[in-house]
Amino acid sequence: MGDVLAGIHAAWEFESDALVIRFERGIRTPKLYQVLRERRVPYEALASVTLTPGKRGTVVLHAVPRPGADPLMEAAAGQLKESSDPYRLVLPTDRETLAEYYRDELRALLPPEPGAAGAAGHGAGGPYDGLDAFDGHGGPDGHGGLGGPDRGGVLDALGGAEDPYGAGGAVAPAERFLVAPPSGPLSFKAYDGKASFDGRAEVSFRWFWTGASSEKWKAGDQTFSVRDLCGIEWRSPDVFDGHLRLLARDGGPRPTQPDHDPASVVFGLGYGLVHESLPFAAAVLAAIRSSDRAPVPVGSRTPGAVAERIRHLGELHRAGLVTDEEFSTKKAELLAEL
Repeated sequence: MGDVLAGIHAAWEFESDALVIRFERGIRTPKLYQVLRERRVPYEALASVTLTPGKRGTVVLHAVPRPGADPLMEAAAGQLKESSDPYRLVLPTDRETLAEYYRDELRALLPPEPGAAGAAGHGAGGPYDGLDAFDGHGGPDGHGGLGGPDRGGVLDALGGAEDPYGAGGAVAPAERFLVAPPSGPLSFKAYDGKASFDGRAEVSFRWFWTGASSEKWKAGDQTFSVRDLCGIEWRSPDVFDGHLRLLARDGGPRPTQPDHDPASVVFGLGYGLVHESLPFAAAVLAAIRSSDRAPVPVGSRTPGAVAERIRHLGELHRAGLVTDEEFSTKKAELLAEL
């Protein structure tokens, strides 16, 4: 067991190689937290750690995940409200010195990024930004202090709490998901149908006659193989009319409106709430990424099969799910099999 820092609605435990976030159960706890229950976040999945003033006598310790490291945050695509961000730990101000200590301790455990040290100034997140990384002089009594000088350490958010990845893009995206997707729910009711996922290979939509459009009724209930998908598009019902759209690898034409698209379910009027639809979307996205990285069976490594794999790889690259470096490396590996 490592040190534990308890906050409002959650507690952080610092293990030797990972941050374990445990969420409370209770009527005041955000429903998304109650669904997530516990998350294990390897330190390599984090980009930075910030400490900023919160609301009504609180401070907020925020562990900023690397792009591409967490399927939940990738599916959310920046749409989560602050109050539902699972990487924020809210603490009363009388624990700010302790929070400073753990911020610095956690920073010291993060893997260094090329060009991260000394990047882009003090940041704009408030009096806590611009403090140096833990250098052996910190502790629960807090030598850094609020508004302390920057002594050349790693800056908050590599240049500001509002831009956790820094203006220079110093934090490299993760090459694969490093945080496990939520374990559930694997089904939920949308406005126009029920979405189900078997946890590995297939996603299905079953339409409701009370809500589905005529286009969806004509198309009939849908079942999608994860291997035929290249990604997902989730829109929060808290932001606008929400939907979950499955993106096919073939990239063919599709209806502009999600309520006309048989590869989509739409949210609204109390259906497809964030704590139901977002974990579902993250689980599907993680399965798609896992399928992308599955080895090709030896018996299928014919020129045609290799060409098909390269075509799929190109689609992932164009969709932004594979980096330039990953695309070049994997393409070279496939060509070497010919």
